[in-house]
Amino acid sequence: MRRTPKRVLLGSPIHQKPQILEQFLASLRRLHRDNFTLDFYFIDDNDDEASSRLLREFADQEPSVFLQSSGVRDAYIRNDTTHYWNSALIWKVAGFKNLMIRRAEVFEYDYLFLIDSDLLLHPGTVSHLIRMDRDIVSEIFWTQWQPDTMLQPQVWMHDEYNQWEALPGEQLGQEEINRRFHDFLNKLQHPGVYEVGGLGACTLISRRAILSGVSFDPIKNISYWGEDRHFCIRAAALGIPLYVDTHYPALHLYRDSDLAKVGDYLRLTSPQARSEGVAWAAGEDSAGAGSPPAADDSAAPPVASGAPERDDEVLSSDSSSKPSGYADDSIQPQGTPAVPFEAAVQPQGEPSFTQAASADAHRKRPKLTLSMVVKNEGGRFLRQVLREHRNYIDEAVIIDDGSTDDTVAICRAELEGIPLRLVQNTVSKFSNEAELRKQQWEETVKSNPEWILSLDADELFEQSFASEVETLLREESCDLFCFRLYDFWDDNQYREDAYWRAHQSYRPFLIRYREHFPYTWNNLPQHCGRLPENIFELPHQLSNLRIKHLGWSRPEYRLDKYLRYMLLDPDAQYGWKEQYESILDQNPHLVPWVE
Repeated sequence: MRRTPKRVLLGSPIHQKPQILEQFLASLRRLHRDNFTLDFYFIDDNDDEASSRLLREFADQEPSVFLQSSGVRDAYIRNDTTHYWNSALIWKVAGFKNLMIRRAEVFEYDYLFLIDSDLLLHPGTVSHLIRMDRDIVSEIFWTQWQPDTMLQPQVWMHDEYNQWEALPGEQLGQEEINRRFHDFLNKLQHPGVYEVGGLGACTLISRRAILSGVSFDPIKNISYWGEDRHFCIRAAALGIPLYVDTHYPALHLYRDSDLAKVGDYLRLTSPQARSEGVAWAAGEDSAGAGSPPAADDSAAPPVASGAPERDDEVLSSDSSSKPSGYADDSIQPQGTPAVPFEAAVQPQGEPSFTQAASADAHRKRPKLTLSMVVKNEGGRFLRQVLREHRNYIDEAVIIDDGSTDDTVAICRAELEGIPLRLVQNTVSKFSNEAELRKQQWEETVKSNPEWILSLDADELFEQSFASEVETLLREESCDLFCFRLYDFWDDNQYREDAYWRAHQSYRPFLIRYREHFPYTWNNLPQHCGRLPENIFELPHQLSNLRIKHLGWSRPEYRLDKYLRYMLLDPDAQYGWKEQYESILDQNPHLVPWVE
């Protein structure tokens, strides 16, 4: 007796550039449909008529396409660096996805496949995911969320984007977190199906899951950013496990420059690739759910690594970034690791991630140099900050940028007994931040540093940093560590809203100095970054240790900063105008800090 084919509804909310959308739609046409029928549900949210025209042409060519206009035209800012989101956009897209869930439910589809419009799929993807027989399963893809950083997957294990395994309540040191982080990412380089805590953007959802009540509605007592996180938390609460498949990684066209990879991806995922002698990740499923069909044996495997944000300073990068095409950002098995597709077309020089601290515990700890710029900090946080730093630094290099108070005296008093190189500018250079940061770097390098910790006079680490910094300094496979920075709005709370989300990204603060590395600088007069702009060419890692930014924690400081930015950048040429305006909000959303 012949089986009735499964029915799949492919849904995608679309706000996309025409050149990327064209590749996305062509990828959908190439999908193998040997064990299912495929209908389409597109919500056209484009502000480019050329993109809307491409959708209409697709609907004319495919037999079953439901094309719906969103009826709105919101601004969505994206460039070749990153993509900027706000809460209104997030929950608008969540509403679109919920409409797709409802249509799949009412018309009794066996599966809903939700996909972002900047992904290219291997032709065998949907067919293979159906064979996995999971209620919720995503196909993996890997992205450089910021230029010149490592590739990072769209799946994670717990919380907002923690990519290591941990039991509830388990307390882990930084060294153990690092080990588990690398184990998790290494595992995802091997073909298989793995249970995860969070996923999105390329997800097959079964009818069982839909009828159980999955949705993208916000969970009111959860403050996590992004509709996919709320979807995943609700699914877990309903008892539905989440899985990622790694046999057929998609290609993410996150920025225009990624279009250069399309030709190689199409060649490597074509049926002819096998006859050309290409080695593939596809093969027997290590989870025991069967193998992909013979025609689908070509797959583009991933590169695994953490990808921190660039240090573009608070006022230019606190906006939320998400993958394009409405993606959510949202990070030894048997068999041979696959050769990464992205590495084949864009080598990244991945580090080996060995743990140097455990190899030679008796070796003298590498020298840590504090590098800082100060100006008129006497009545602010300088004493508190330096008293914390002296617990773990070996020396300090401080540029006083024209202070007229007792800032210099405080530096000398609080760092007494610690080697201090103090350079005093008679004329302030702050109006040209690039010049000031270059001076800071050059003076720091004169001290022959091993590791440089670059912090401002209103930034300090959480208490555990003092006991864990040695592990970081002994990590021989890494030259750069990135951390999350929290903008405090009073003594005990940090701000979190559409304009203030610095703590959702990782920024570089701790760097090993390499004498022969050709450092280059961003020459913007404001928001140029405190470190050279090409440092992500060095092997780098994320750290779970957090930084408190106290500079916004008093109303008078906020007013002072607001006036300064209005004076130095009145047209928001280097920052974000809406964020400048939000500085003086009277009732922002604040979150209690837990040490």
